[in-house]
Amino acid sequence: MKEDYYDILGLDKNASAQEIKKAYRKMAVKYHPDKNPGDDEAERKFKKAAEAYEVLSDPNKKAKYDQYGHAAFDGSGGFGGGGMDMDDIFSQFGDIFGSAFGGESGGFSGFSGFGGGQRRQNKGGNLRIKVTLDLKEVANGVDKKVKVSRKKQAEGTTYKTCPQCKGTGQVTKVTNTILGRMQTAAPCGTCGGSGKSLDKRGSGTDAHGLKTEEELVSINIPAGVEDGMQLKVPGKGNEAPGGIAGDLIVLLQVDESSNEFQRDGENLHQEVYLSFSEAALGTSKEIETVTSKVRIKIEPGVQSGKILRLRNKGLPKLNGYGAGDMLVHLNVWTPKELNKEQTEFFERMKDHENFRPKPKQSDKSFFDKVKDMFS
Repeated sequence: MKEDYYDILGLDKNASAQEIKKAYRKMAVKYHPDKNPGDDEAERKFKKAAEAYEVLSDPNKKAKYDQYGHAAFDGSGGFGGGGMDMDDIFSQFGDIFGSAFGGESGGFSGFSGFGGGQRRQNKGGNLRIKVTLDLKEVANGVDKKVKVSRKKQAEGTTYKTCPQCKGTGQVTKVTNTILGRMQTAAPCGTCGGSGKSLDKRGSGTDAHGLKTEEELVSINIPAGVEDGMQLKVPGKGNEAPGGIAGDLIVLLQVDESSNEFQRDGENLHQEVYLSFSEAALGTSKEIETVTSKVRIKIEPGVQSGKILRLRNKGLPKLNGYGAGDMLVHLNVWTPKELNKEQTEFFERMKDHENFRPKPKQSDKSFFDKVKDMFS
């Protein structure tokens, strides 16, 4: 079982954003790779702290984690933390490392990479797109193919070792202070920390030897996602000169307007209308669910407003365990126009014993039904 993110940072669930940042910064300083060269346990704790901070520092991710725990992210193809490498950590949380390592402190370099003295691998920029799903795609999961315009290294482009930093990706500066000689390191301004500079430019490329090309990218979207969630497709962002490609960040939007269902978490609501005759005599109806068609039986004398619950016919839960329910709301349709024969029939029946309302204690009010529905 994965360790609780709050426990990793030594916090309780009521911690403020400032307290979360402070706790993470403290752990980052303690377990930073430059301070613990060759220490695998320190590296593991450093990465765990970064994963916890990635989720808890983001209000949307934090809210999902507080509600669902690790199930909000596990098996979701890239939600939240997990699988972070050292480049991810340094690039995403530079504001924290910037003041803690290098610069004024003179102790460590936030850009030296892991393992002491190694250069930081240059990473291309992330790209962001939106993908719209309907509820049936949410229920079953789907592979979406989208066209993405990416910057890629063009044919004929080559790179050489940066002459400024000699391929290390950083420049070192030594200054004299009252405490003695202090050494600081920073990313090389010539190559941006990649250790590589442009040698030959391919045809039609920009100043970095990159060319924008359109690529068809396949995105695997798991069942049970919610509107506003994000997926990460590693390596499908812009490429970097002599480095690795960034990621494609996919914002999911769920369009419910084209469906006959209303979503309530994993549960779905559907309206089914009955005629007077069907309500009085009973009937069976075939209705749609998000995964198939099912036939429901309606007992004679059913009242308008009755709710039928179809177990496990709603949306699957994101962690893969079980599904919500389909709640079928039955409504008796009152005809707006009657012919002469129909009018005469209802005139004769309006005072009949069987047509007089006689609600029983078991016939719950509308408010009772709503209360039961949400309990």
